[in-house]
Amino acid sequence: MKSVSTDHLDRIVDFVKTKREGDVSLADVVGLAEVTVESLSTFFRAIDNSVYRELADIASFITNMKEEIGRLQPNDLKQTRIPAAGQELDAIVKATEKATDTIMGAAEEVMAGDAADPAYKAMVDERMMLIFEACSFQDITGQRVAKVIETLKHIESRVSRFAAAIHAADADGYMTEDEQRAAERKRRNILHGPQLDGDGVGQSDVDAMFDKAPGISPQDDIDALFK
Repeated sequence: MKSVSTDHLDRIVDFVKTKREGDVSLADVVGLAEVTVESLSTFFRAIDNSVYRELADIASFITNMKEEIGRLQPNDLKQTRIPAAGQELDAIVKATEKATDTIMGAAEEVMAGDAADPAYKAMVDERMMLIFEACSFQDITGQRVAKVIETLKHIESRVSRFAAAIHAADADGYMTEDEQRAAERKRRNILHGPQLDGDGVGQSDVDAMFDKAPGISPQDDIDALFK
């Protein structure tokens, strides 16, 4: 709240000083009350205006917050988009597992077959066709991944707009105990998952580590063991 002028107090102090030396009559008391009321009226009006402005700003912020929450569409995200993205990811996992089983099963049959058997070639051709058909899962999977990415971009756009509207900043210390334990486990066990190209530790870094580590054979010696 903005500071308010205290000039009205000077009038009251001056009045008290002039009457302090002599006897104070009822008229003086009434006069002091009049001066006090007159002096403080401006003060209270200024406070009223300041409080009104503060409350108006708060009301405006709350209204803007409600509008931004509406634009965030939390019900649509919770009830439609996020569940749909989860279903797409489940379908991707199932399709990948099915294709992998088909490919590995066909490959095992080919490897276990007898090349001297007259029916071997027909069997190999049939299993190759199964492998080719199983590999087509990547097309459907790509379409499902595109849907998930679209949902993530939609959520990112909505959240970014909301954060910018309310001038939000990241706060520390709001992780749950489960999240803290999971983060600590990842940090302790270096569980960063598969790295993207250009990220993480490269083979040259691993080779350099073995070359410099005491008591460990150079990388060339290790490679020679597998030749």
